[in-house]
Amino acid sequence: MRPHRHGDVRFWRAVEYATVPGFRPLLLDVYRPDTRAAVPAVIFVHGGGWHVGSRSSVGPTFADWLPSPLEQLAGKGFAVVSVDYRLTGEARFPAQLDDVTTALAWLRDRTDELGIDPQRIAVWGESAGGHLAALLGLTAEGVAAVVSWYGPSDLSEFPSDAAELGISVADPSAPDSREALLLGGRATEVPELAAQASPVARVHENAPPFLLIHGTADRFVPHRQSQRLAEALEAKRVDVRLRLLAGADHLWLGSPETARTAFDLTVEFLRERLA
Repeated sequence: MRPHRHGDVRFWRAVEYATVPGFRPLLLDVYRPDTRAAVPAVIFVHGGGWHVGSRSSVGPTFADWLPSPLEQLAGKGFAVVSVDYRLTGEARFPAQLDDVTTALAWLRDRTDELGIDPQRIAVWGESAGGHLAALLGLTAEGVAAVVSWYGPSDLSEFPSDAAELGISVADPSAPDSREALLLGGRATEVPELAAQASPVARVHENAPPFLLIHGTADRFVPHRQSQRLAEALEAKRVDVRLRLLAGADHLWLGSPETARTAFDLTVEFLRERLA
């Protein structure tokens, strides 16, 4: 792979990390500080309700950030690997988790080539990507830390959490909801699969440290979902930080200052855990 350069950041775009028969090639981008020293790495998993989105976007609130959040993170000393995965129009769960797991394996196979410390690899995701980041951190070996922004954590309880908070933007119990499209049916119809797809059901005592950030006015993923995951991690005595940002909506919509706060909290946590 031949890198390009932008300032003090080297980057590789549209690198194929896997080919699944019958599907499009799966691609990732790599951003890395222009240094010879081995650096920690962060795998970024995009959101979009598992059915839209791409590796190039951290969300609409960050669209005007120049450099982009991923480039800024690389500028702070981290390699950043932003991955695509199969969406629900292409395959249902666990394909999405399989893909990000494959991306982690791809990265581990190339740590020498990319100058990455294999002992310092974290995962960060937002929304659906936060859900997948949490699952990856709980199911794969060697993940040093996890950051999840407003990610679903318990698909079985998602409808009741939404109803409790009066969230009515989308009915998570509908057969065409984002959650049902991910699972291939309502959570009540496929309870075992819903549990497998729920980070709260995958928590174990050897889980890596977690940072969970969620807005209290989130209209799409109730913040109770992050609270559930924090409680499950605390019950296993896992190091977890839950930051509830008062009045913040999903994607930090309409609140660029909250987006900056969430990003800064993420950088601070990653620096601590990947030092």
